[in-house]
Amino acid sequence: MSIARFLCVAAFLAIIAVQLSFASGFQLNEHGARAMGQGGAFAARASDLSAMYFNPAGLAHQQGWGAYLGGTMILPKTSFTSPAGKLTDMVSQTFLIPNIYIAYGMENGLSFGVGFYAPFGLGTEWPSNWDGRLVAVKTDLQNLVINPTIAYKVSDEFMIGAGMSYTFSKVEMAYDIATYSSLAPPTPAATPGHISLADASGNGISFSVGAIYKPLPEMSIGASYRHSTKVDYEGTATFTNMQALATFFPGSPGKATIKAPGQFFVGIAYDLSKDFTLEADYQWIGWSSYDTLAVELQPGPNTPLALGRGGAPLQQTSKSAKKWGDAYMIRAGGEYRLGDLALRAGFIYDKSGQPLETLEPLLPDANRVEGTIGLGYKFLECWSVDVAYQLILFSDRTATTADLNKFPGSYKSSANLFGLNIGYDI
Repeated sequence: MSIARFLCVAAFLAIIAVQLSFASGFQLNEHGARAMGQGGAFAARASDLSAMYFNPAGLAHQQGWGAYLGGTMILPKTSFTSPAGKLTDMVSQTFLIPNIYIAYGMENGLSFGVGFYAPFGLGTEWPSNWDGRLVAVKTDLQNLVINPTIAYKVSDEFMIGAGMSYTFSKVEMAYDIATYSSLAPPTPAATPGHISLADASGNGISFSVGAIYKPLPEMSIGASYRHSTKVDYEGTATFTNMQALATFFPGSPGKATIKAPGQFFVGIAYDLSKDFTLEADYQWIGWSSYDTLAVELQPGPNTPLALGRGGAPLQQTSKSAKKWGDAYMIRAGGEYRLGDLALRAGFIYDKSGQPLETLEPLLPDANRVEGTIGLGYKFLECWSVDVAYQLILFSDRTATTADLNKFPGSYKSSANLFGLNIGYDI
């Protein structure tokens, strides 16, 4: 029976599904306005403190004390069109994603630093009475990484670096659930039940390594690897207005372990002149690790035989196939320097790893093309400011029942991003 099957996995499974949707569809790579203005093509140079994200070897550029503080404002927009042609717009939201980097570089070539940034984030909110309220109404993800990093300048041509990452993630969400008003006989309810998933949190530890090599004074080659992060989640599901099914959904703590994908960056930068630098990067994201999701729930009471499940609990541990594929990003960008002023621009192609089978309104994803522009300015000897703008255009994407999608329809999305960072070096 479809309603019983849906309810069986509804509780904690939904929390983790949202986490993974955010990670692929809304993986945040905008962790510094200088890199953002160049399309994020920065792994070969990593010449400011955001190197702690892009390539830890770049931290070896730092001399003395330095700080780089700022954030990115994100304004996403999404609409959904049902197979019958009904259009629903997502509720407008604005997200502010911070980044903070502090570091010290010694004269012997050794540098230390710590970064704070949010590699995953955002959320969605749909009208409370929309047709997809049984799939998603409101979702919010907060994610923070604390990243201590060390780097060493082996020579003028070669730098290496490594870091440890502690991840803390928290998810909250709410949506409606179809239920029964009577079990004798089973009668679908006129009003749905509701589930709130609050304080679902987890943490994990990972590492990153990187190297930068300059075979020529005007050329730089960089590569970095960020290992997958195993995150253990715990949360609580609370059900309300479940009517005749209230007894069978008492709510429960839940547990799940997710192995977030590893990432690999490789890039090459070239100085066309002393004032003009171009860079091209390739970023690989190993989402094939997200194949099956297992969620542990405390079993609820046995159900009546009339529900067609042989008396098995509706609330129980479950597994769900996801079948995601690896994804990649291609980045290209440049910087032109006019004294203390820098002009930047970039382009990104971002391939989605989300299959049509699991395309859903929690956070729908698609292949994207992105353009960026930016400015940088140095003032008062040790201060700098960087600003950037990024436009993201998603390909229109449609899922049908032939794709085995449980909520077919078409999605159209875009986003505007604004970045600002202030730098200070002593």
